[in-house]
Amino acid sequence: MRQDPDNGVVEVGTVVFSRTLQRTPASTEAQYLLMRHVFRGLGYRRYEWKCDSLNAPSRRAALRLGSPTRAPSGRPWSTAAATGTRPGTPCSTASGRRARSAFERWLRPDNFDAEGMQLAPLGLSR
Repeated sequence: MRQDPDNGVVEVGTVVFSRTLQRTPASTEAQYLLMRHVFRGLGYRRYEWKCDSLNAPSRRAALRLGSPTRAPSGRPWSTAAATGTRPGTPCSTASGRRARSAFERWLRPDNFDAEGMQLAPLGLSR
C-alpha cells in the first residue's frame, strides 16, 4: 500500500486470500517471502501489515506470523497494525534470527502430512 524508502518502511494491506488458501502453508510462505523480500531484498527495516480492526482472521494471522498487533478504538473504520523489524536493527537482531529460523523450520516439507496439514505449529505468537 505504501513504501517509504527514506525511513525504510513498507506497508502491506488489502491482502485477500481465497478460502482454499487461508491458513495453509502456501499463505504462510507467501507472507514470509514478502517479508524476506522487504527486509533482505529491499533492505527496509520495518514491515507494517494493516487490516480492519474487526477482521479477526487477519489479526490472528498477524499474531500467528509473529507480529504484535495494536488496534485503536473507533469506528466506522479502525485499523489494526502488525509490524515487524528487519533482523540487524538494534531491537530485533535475536528475534529476527529466531523468526527466520522458525519460518524456515515450519515450511520444511517434513513438517506436513500427506494431506498438507502442519505437524508442528509455527510458534511465533507472542
